[in-house]
Amino acid sequence: MRDFSIDDRVRLTRDIPEQQLVRGETGIIRSTWFAPETAFEVEFHHDGNEFDTRCLLRPEQVELDERTAVA
Repeated sequence: MRDFSIDDRVRLTRDIPEQQLVRGETGIIRSTWFAPETAFEVEFHHDGNEFDTRCLLRPEQVELDERTAVA
């Protein structure tokens, strides 16, 4: 499996209740953070909302969405 990149579609591997996100939801990586540890800013879009949800997630909280991955 390759490393995550900006604009990759990823899927949550667990619920993030503080952000009202549930396991299996997909989002797009918008930035990568490296300090103090690796994290990804992921954007989630929900139909009917005026805004998108963005949150920082650790690598173990997401997996590459293989259905939309480009090698």
